[in-house]
Amino acid sequence: MTTTLVWDLRDDATRTALLTQTFAMLDDMTAREVREACVVAGVPAGHCHDIAEVYAAIDGLEVPEEVREDMRAVYGILAEAEAAAHGVPVDKTHFHEVGNGAAIANALLVCLAVRATGAQAVEATAVQCGEGFVDCAHGRLPLPAPATRAIIDRGLPVCEYRREGELLTPTSAALILHFVDRWA
Repeated sequence: MTTTLVWDLRDDATRTALLTQTFAMLDDMTAREVREACVVAGVPAGHCHDIAEVYAAIDGLEVPEEVREDMRAVYGILAEAEAAAHGVPVDKTHFHEVGNGAAIANALLVCLAVRATGAQAVEATAVQCGEGFVDCAHGRLPLPAPATRAIIDRGLPVCEYRREGELLTPTSAALILHFVDRWA
């Protein structure tokens, strides 16, 4: 029997939504083990400014290789999106919010949780990207933010209706693009 992880992202496609729905597939003991694995993985507390620093941090994580591969893929998607948004080569991309230790740990937690489900496939609905504006390191930007839009343009189906607020971040978009095998 094939286990499928299903993400309903029509109302919220943030990392919190991904985590809530993924942890719902785990028993309490496994969920605790996943959280503990993230805490002890060795995510640097500082800030990684570019993709080389992020990859070095990922390579130093005490997690299974498949999780490091997931993290490299997710941050590769993020670097490509940031490069597209700023019109620079990937190796010249500067990470702001997505490069801080907490953001890396949050992405790691999603990757660990998805792997802990044992799912052979991930299915998702169209994503809610929200509407309005977000204040970030680049100032006040319309939603979806440019890096998020670059990831959407790689094949994320979005809901026609939009809720207020940033409900799809660059990191959650990269996680969704990396993990989803089919769209519902």
